[in-house]
Amino acid sequence: MIRILGLAKKAGLLAVGTESVSQAARLGKAAAIISASDASERSIRQARMYAEDAECEHIAVPYTKFELGQVVGRGSPGMLAILDVGLANKFITGLDM
Repeated sequence: MIRILGLAKKAGLLAVGTESVSQAARLGKAAAIISASDASERSIRQARMYAEDAECEHIAVPYTKFELGQVVGRGSPGMLAILDVGLANKFITGLDM
């Protein structure tokens, strides 16, 4: 399911990193906010707060920052936001498998 993040990035439907996720949440564009398994407690609290403000899901995934960075092609982000409801739902349901 991690591949969905790569597809979302290519389609311009993924916010990567704290600043981008914060902005997406503030503008009501975030459909789901994701925290890496090794994100700091501060980062996880921020992600939860952004998700609450945007009224969307917050998901702590079993992927590390390095693994997420490899898929989205950008550093080692502690948080991401999927900006499309359909992709977010597909990602969430895929994690439940």
